[in-house]
Amino acid sequence: MQFSSKAKGGLAVLAFLTAIGVCAWVYQLINGLGVTGMSNVNSWGLYIASFMLFVGLSAGGLIVASSASVFHIKQYKQVAVPAVITSTVCILVAALFILIDLGGVQRIWRLFANPNFTSPLLWDVCVITTYLVINILDLLWMCGKNADDRKVEALSRVALPVAILVHSVTAWIFGLQIARAWYTAIMAPIFVASALDSGLAILLIALACLDKVGLFVLSKDVFKSLAGLLATCIAVDAFFIGCEVLTMAYPGAGESVALSHMLTGATAPFFWAEIIGGLLVPFLILVFAKNRENTALVIIASALVVCGVFCKRIWLLLTSFITPNVYGGPGISLGTSDAVATHSPASVWATVGTYAPTAFEIAIWVGVISLGVIMFTMLSKKLLSSRAA
Repeated sequence: MQFSSKAKGGLAVLAFLTAIGVCAWVYQLINGLGVTGMSNVNSWGLYIASFMLFVGLSAGGLIVASSASVFHIKQYKQVAVPAVITSTVCILVAALFILIDLGGVQRIWRLFANPNFTSPLLWDVCVITTYLVINILDLLWMCGKNADDRKVEALSRVALPVAILVHSVTAWIFGLQIARAWYTAIMAPIFVASALDSGLAILLIALACLDKVGLFVLSKDVFKSLAGLLATCIAVDAFFIGCEVLTMAYPGAGESVALSHMLTGATAPFFWAEIIGGLLVPFLILVFAKNRENTALVIIASALVVCGVFCKRIWLLLTSFITPNVYGGPGISLGTSDAVATHSPASVWATVGTYAPTAFEIAIWVGVISLGVIMFTMLSKKLLSSRAA
């Protein structure tokens, strides 16, 4: 199958955006993370929020594919290959965001030379590497000359718990930090629940796009079934968020400052966008069987879920940076490029965390997303076309 002229034009635009992102990343490597909106107060930002999002998007796809083999769900086996392709691309994009956030990526070898086995960050590196290997093996054994259903089924028995574990470990990076408001035992279940709904949502969008361009014939019954499963996952995700907010809001819980920021403060728009736009509206759309038969409505609901989970990652990440846990004198030294250039107190010191991504961060973010779309398109064309042949 050859790409249409319109598709080639779209890929050219994506390649151009990717090139701009690479240039912005090189500039960041040369000048340091001070060119971003991050600082010593807000040490994580858009890159880490996107990493959390794409790990979840990836987990959802592999869970669907693995469940089809482990539990012998025939209708889901039809979408196993697109699901694993989506999962593979998303985990690669997540890994790219981590490498970019490191700043000095050339020093990554130190992670392997001096590993700290008590660090959840190292656990995450190990489980993501394992997860990527599973995805690649899944694709090799599903497609082409190397197709082997027995190997796929055996691998799926490992892939299913690893897919759940990959997002649990990501959650523990935050949930085990006692100095921050993230410190909670329910963080992993919340992350897994949001991975299921966002992963299913991105899979539904991917399936609709592949069907539109003729790379995959989408079964209406399977699409409707996945949309119904998405509605269930949305309800579970909403339940866990409700449990967490209730725990924080209960008198004497000691989290009133973080909760006030989340409900009415600086990160409140992201919280309510998640609750209303990412949970309530999609659920009200998908809870009715007639709406699940409407592809356009399912795509709208799925897009809202993905955007809502991204908003969740933002409010979760940034709320705990608003109030610094330790500072003295005039505050915390920001360490940004502006601070070095101006030396003014307003640019050097801070007692309250503030963050907004710079143009360089946004350019890099757009470049990575564009590269991910290109990878998904090329992998889908190669693997789905070969299966059709």
